[in-house]
Amino acid sequence: MIELDKVTERVILVGVSLSDQDDTQKSLDELKELAATAGAETVGTVIQNREQMHPGTYIGKGKIEELKDLLWELDATGIICDDELSPAQMKNLQDELDTKVMDRTLVILDIFASRASTSEGKIQVELAQLKYRQSRLTGFGTAMSRLGGGIGTRGPGEKKLEMDRRLIKSRIAQLNRELKDVKRHREVTREQRNRNRIPVAAIVGYTNAGKSTLLNSLTGAGILAEDKLFATLDPTTRGLKLPSGQEILLTDTVGFIRKLPHHLIEAFRSTLEEAKYADLILHVVDMANPQMDEQMFIVYETLKNLEVIDKPVITIFNKMDKAGNQQIIRDFHADYTVKISAKMKDGISELLQTIEAVLREQKVAIENLYSYQEAGKIQLIRKYGELQQEDYRDDGIFVRAFVPVEIYDKVRTSK
Repeated sequence: MIELDKVTERVILVGVSLSDQDDTQKSLDELKELAATAGAETVGTVIQNREQMHPGTYIGKGKIEELKDLLWELDATGIICDDELSPAQMKNLQDELDTKVMDRTLVILDIFASRASTSEGKIQVELAQLKYRQSRLTGFGTAMSRLGGGIGTRGPGEKKLEMDRRLIKSRIAQLNRELKDVKRHREVTREQRNRNRIPVAAIVGYTNAGKSTLLNSLTGAGILAEDKLFATLDPTTRGLKLPSGQEILLTDTVGFIRKLPHHLIEAFRSTLEEAKYADLILHVVDMANPQMDEQMFIVYETLKNLEVIDKPVITIFNKMDKAGNQQIIRDFHADYTVKISAKMKDGISELLQTIEAVLREQKVAIENLYSYQEAGKIQLIRKYGELQQEDYRDDGIFVRAFVPVEIYDKVRTSK
């Protein structure tokens, strides 16, 4: 077996600012985190102010010359552009700079490939990578044909580098068929949940906001939670019993990020659609992050693109142990807001009470006196609703509760 030493790539980040209102520097700061997560070291950044991106080379000729000098001075092994490059842009830049050229999409796909652990996640990532590479077979050139690994080479495997378009098209068709099976399985699972009438809360948020830590704190799920972008990829669903005794399901979803590649949104649509069919959205926000407002905007835009609308939203401002009290915290899109520290488990009881309050709004209040022959109906209330009072009297059992509309007819008294 040939063992290859893992060499840390030294990269220069390149961005184009199209106006004074652009957040190019913030986007590059995030790209630096992405590069670090993918295993690369950022040794420099270059921003060019232009009215539009250069159609052939992304940046202008002057910046290309500047990059050539920087690559030599900083001993860099490649560049990462902050936007998705066209095949022509990638090839032309590679020819001009004679170095490895990557873009934001390639880095994100590479991270996803390294993090996918379930068969579903691997199918989705491979599909996204193949669609991305399909039009770039010539664009990768020598940088993609050499053996040795690095960003952009993980996932489907080395054999994909030699595939022609016909083989890639065939593989994409096969993966799409497999994804349809996955989607059918999800639909069956969803129908089963509907029959059981167990409410579902989808946990959404910007990557690294603390979604996995929250799920672990609430349910003891034991999933990986690291201070990294896209630390967890595969969705996890766990049951949670609320203080009232009602059971709900919590579903973690993949983290959102600015410029999330459309290949990934399409490939992960069946996973992301868990939010579309949920009864409640738990929007986790990193309140210690100075870019909190921009991240919240990106989350809501992504939810809008996924047609997740008209759902009650609880915005959970996480990491209050790191944020201090100087910030004004608000979210005008949310129905409720709660401050917590998922890691320290502060504010969790208030969050659970808020979840109960939201679910209660979707139920019908009842006050009934059941005969002892109808005691089975109380078991239905206990299972699907929120039982607030239960008194055993001479003439029957008095119950005060909130029940879902779907079972209201089943729990009415026979009188």
